[in-house]
Amino acid sequence: MATPELLLVARVQRPHGLSGEVSVEVRTDFPERFTPGENLVWRRDQAPERSLRLMAARPHGARMLMSFEGVGDVDAARALAGGDLCVPAARAHPAPEGFYYSHEIEGFACEDAAGHPVGSAVGLEQTPAGPLLSIALSNGREALVPFVDEFVVRIDRESRRIVLALPEGLLEL
Repeated sequence: MATPELLLVARVQRPHGLSGEVSVEVRTDFPERFTPGENLVWRRDQAPERSLRLMAARPHGARMLMSFEGVGDVDAARALAGGDLCVPAARAHPAPEGFYYSHEIEGFACEDAAGHPVGSAVGLEQTPAGPLLSIALSNGREALVPFVDEFVVRIDRESRRIVLALPEGLLEL
């Protein structure tokens, strides 16, 4: 049986206090998902995955503080540091109108307004200036296109295609 695709929703930074609570960097646009009872998958390079059941979550500045069943002291919390908290893609929040997940558009055909192929969507890169659409071009290069209405004219989920209106030379940058 295939392992379900996991989506990153938070990254554990460090322990907070002595009772097993951890400080996490939220990596989802839907932090309301962090409610007691939520099951998350913890994973980190070379370590076996763990299932964690959320006991509590609360805002703390730009981060959140979380506690999990079975993580009751600073040493157990320290063992989680540097790990990712994930959920199966099947449990992703439904995308609001006009919102697209990176994993959702991966593989979509990208074309210009005349229907000429441009490449294939690799995903969305998050930057401080906003998201960039990463496109694998037919020549083997990768191009980044600002994910804005001016350049991304239409996304058709059913036909898995993205129509672009790009200024001359953008793909050569």
